[in-house]
Amino acid sequence: MTLSTGTLYIFSAPSGAGKTSLVKALLEQLPHLAVSVSHTTRPMRPGEQDGVNYHFVSVPDFEKMVTAQAFVEHAKVFDNYYGTSKAALEQQLAAGIDVILEIDWQGARQIRHWQPQALGVFILPPSRQALLQRLTDRKTDSAEVIARRMRAAVDEIRHFDEYDYVVVNDEFSLALAQLCCIITNQRLRLAAQKSALAGVLPGLLAD
Repeated sequence: MTLSTGTLYIFSAPSGAGKTSLVKALLEQLPHLAVSVSHTTRPMRPGEQDGVNYHFVSVPDFEKMVTAQAFVEHAKVFDNYYGTSKAALEQQLAAGIDVILEIDWQGARQIRHWQPQALGVFILPPSRQALLQRLTDRKTDSAEVIARRMRAAVDEIRHFDEYDYVVVNDEFSLALAQLCCIITNQRLRLAAQKSALAGVLPGLLAD
């Protein structure tokens, strides 16, 4: 695949590390940045909106999309399916929008196979105890589910070294600032600047 105008970012983290909150704050601070809205078969939670948080679909509809090769990545997580639409993602990138994909390490591997230049960011909790406390404070899951999420978190964290950047979400404001730096740094790289300054450089270089 040829290089897209926008940059594709892969954000991964164990459940409870604060990834979703950080991404939400990041969107409020940086222009031309969006989150890819995934398809899922899990039930809609209170406060969520179809097409905003996820595209909520039935299992048969999801399987039809898999057969049609409509996803660039898809996986089963906690008994539910999740997938990223190839057409929607290509449209955003072609429009010059930097796109964040919130997926696990398995999905990240699929994305890198499709677009090797995608940049990976792994968000870590400061400690296992802090992660457990955050999951408990949600008060949305049973003790059994929390224990299951903790086991999955350890498996997820084992893959942190497959990513380009690692951010520890201990102090929220610091973690957010670091994420802003990562994206701003990428936007200031030569290839991106040559495209952004296409209308300025000819005048600067004229004899």
